[in-house]
Amino acid sequence: MALQEIEQPAVIWIDKSLRLRKYDGVYDFAFVWYQDEETVYLVDGKKELYTMERLKGMYEYLNDTGELYFIEVLENGTYKPIGDVTFWQEDMPIVIGDKNYRGKNIGRKVVSTLVQRGKRLGYDYLEVGEIYDWNEGSRRCFESVGFRAYEKTEKGAKYKIIF
Repeated sequence: MALQEIEQPAVIWIDKSLRLRKYDGVYDFAFVWYQDEETVYLVDGKKELYTMERLKGMYEYLNDTGELYFIEVLENGTYKPIGDVTFWQEDMPIVIGDKNYRGKNIGRKVVSTLVQRGKRLGYDYLEVGEIYDWNEGSRRCFESVGFRAYEKTEKGAKYKIIF
């Protein structure tokens, strides 16, 4: 779903080998990401693995709330989904579900691209609802783009970037 009165692009190009592809209702390939305890802990703060029903509910909620994309990398001539991200002014949940692609600055490139989208849309700030204290990779990713913690939460902090 596009943000209110804003058309969601089918694809946002980050570079020639990295793109964001608009959610199209097909997500079965992502189930394996949410079967990994470490990933789920980084995302949800608990190690309760997803069922297909829960995954469907998550994607429906995210798609109804903001612009939901799959993060895709070019591999052997084909774009392969490796994670997901949702963009709206009050949050930007992101997961690099395929562990082989973590620590390669992909998250930073995605967040940076969406920050630029927010600026083009005329936003004067973007927020991240919560980054858990133990999710050091996510904290470093958002801080490297300019986000700063502005409010402590029970398990971490809320982050914001002001333009």
